[in-house]
Amino acid sequence: MRPLRSARRSPPAPDLPSPAAVAGLLSPSDLAAAPTSPVDRAVNPPADEAAIYALERPHKNLFTYYVLTLLVFPPLLPILILPAWFRYHTMRYRFTAEGISMSWGILFRREVIVNYARIQDIHLRSNVVERWLGLAKVMVQTASGNAGAEMTLEGLQEFEAVRDFLYARMRGVKDHTRPAAAAVHPAEGVSAPTAADAELAAALRAVAHELRETRLALAARTAAASPAASAPAEPPHV
Repeated sequence: MRPLRSARRSPPAPDLPSPAAVAGLLSPSDLAAAPTSPVDRAVNPPADEAAIYALERPHKNLFTYYVLTLLVFPPLLPILILPAWFRYHTMRYRFTAEGISMSWGILFRREVIVNYARIQDIHLRSNVVERWLGLAKVMVQTASGNAGAEMTLEGLQEFEAVRDFLYARMRGVKDHTRPAAAAVHPAEGVSAPTAADAELAAALRAVAHELRETRLALAARTAAASPAASAPAEPPHV
């Protein structure tokens, strides 16, 4: 009799933890650091970007800075305090996905809009009083050709976060624009031939052919006239 073969048993399937158990093992900081898709970032921006988008007005210390600056010239304080108050209360910022805008004024309202693609450089500037109040100016320079800044964001305590945000947006726009430009112009200085170039080349070839035929005809006529000119003249008959 043949010995009976033992039946093979498949190994038991591992017990997978439930999603609730996995979520319990991760801390809130781990969940916040988990990578997200571009769609999630567009719908739910990070905390820093959300704080930047929420900026609409300067900090209240900006008016204090205006007052302290005007105290340097006490006789001009009653005259200049009103324009400074209107400037502070009407100043508005707006950060969007395409650019940043700044507006101020009542009677003569002014608005400056700068797209992220136009930004060339960003500087931070603050004097002693501004540093004491925790403020700084974010100076945005563009390719407009002006020596000064195109836009100066003042009265911000989140000036470093705003600078980093603008740098990230500026680099992101340029990185997206560079591949598109390379696809349109694969090699600088090399242009694809067009129909006008082909017509011009055909016309130049026809002109060169006519010039060659004319030169050959002139050479043949000159050669035919040369023996007749070199033959001696016959003496006259008497």
